[in-house]
Amino acid sequence: MTLLITVFAAIISTIVWYKHAPNDDMHVGTLSLIYWGASLMWTVDAVFEYAELKEEFFHPAAQDMLNDLFLGLTVVALGLIIWLIKLLIKDPKGVVKGALLSKKN
Repeated sequence: MTLLITVFAAIISTIVWYKHAPNDDMHVGTLSLIYWGASLMWTVDAVFEYAELKEEFFHPAAQDMLNDLFLGLTVVALGLIIWLIKLLIKDPKGVVKGALLSKKN
């Protein structure tokens, strides 16, 4: 479940990045790489878990699936938070800088 959620997030962010590829002001490419990295990590985890559990791997308990769902959503949210922090620091459109300067005046 965690792998599926991160792969879908990676695919969606890659499509958004590709649509706006020449002009990546919002650094969506970074978000895409974060999700592809998480997807790779969960793929390796799934391979090792399958090697350990064999056919049991395909019959998870409902509790395990719910835990994986929450973990996957948490990973996607954490990726978004990291991307937002980078976006606020880089401030490609000058919104944060403009807001700070307007409060000083």
